[in-house]
Amino acid sequence: MGVVLVWYSLSEISIDVLVTHFKNANYAWILLGLFFGLLSHMSRAYRWKFMIKPLGYNLGFSNSLMAVFAAYLVNYTIPRAGEVTRATIITNYEGVPFEKCFGTIVAERVADLVMMFTIVVVTLFLEFDFIYQFLLEKFNLTKIIIGSAMLFVLVIVLFVYIRKSKSKFAVKLRSFLSGLLEGILTIFKMKQKWAFIFHTIFIWAMYVLMFYVTSFAINEIVDIPFSAILVGFISASFSIAATNGGVGSYPLAVYAAFSIFDIAKDSSIAFGWIMWSSQTLMIIILGGLSLIYLPIYNRRRIEKNTKGA
Repeated sequence: MGVVLVWYSLSEISIDVLVTHFKNANYAWILLGLFFGLLSHMSRAYRWKFMIKPLGYNLGFSNSLMAVFAAYLVNYTIPRAGEVTRATIITNYEGVPFEKCFGTIVAERVADLVMMFTIVVVTLFLEFDFIYQFLLEKFNLTKIIIGSAMLFVLVIVLFVYIRKSKSKFAVKLRSFLSGLLEGILTIFKMKQKWAFIFHTIFIWAMYVLMFYVTSFAINEIVDIPFSAILVGFISASFSIAATNGGVGSYPLAVYAAFSIFDIAKDSSIAFGWIMWSSQTLMIIILGGLSLIYLPIYNRRRIEKNTKGA
């Protein structure tokens, strides 16, 4: 799928034009964007400590940070597989039960979803008439409502089955979901609620800032309105969630968003590729190093603790 999207994305712009945009880009702004991205990842790793604490474990920042980068890297292979990898790493090296650890990641995603929803609301407030008219022209709202209702009914049926059934599968699933729920509920049990809220806001502020400052690297889009930046950011974020780290889809998502504001196609796609490439390169390097260094770091940590005892 990623290969097809990459091919389609590149077919929408001349390679020579894309290369020219890469050559002419202001890399000082790209590096600043990478710095903001790095800060968001570090904040995410630190925020996780607040969620693990109510479970009775002290999560080390180094392991947390390397698990975060490793998860991002794995997500480029199978969407959302990184979350499983992240929980597995902490289970192996910190001893936190997998289902509880995974539950905290789900809770984290709920908090992130709230932040994304907030950004969407702010964007709609800034450009409501313009965006509403566009969506009305492009999407069948009746089909969306019917599909949502059918999905809701399916969820209710599955919930009743899991709750009432006495099959081995249902019993195991209930046990897993119980641990998962405990992990999710840590968001309400943590003592450092305000620190958690601060880091959640900080993470997403850095995401937006990362997207915003990188736009200054392309001369042709320097003067685009901030509302276009927000719409582009939202569209690009959904592309990452829906595909393998946004491979191929990220530039197309940026172009689709920017086209609403009549921003040139070549500049939009080029910015999408520059934005995605810079962040992906950081994840490949730091994620790869994390996977290599994790066993080395933890072996030394265990040896040090053993000698200290």
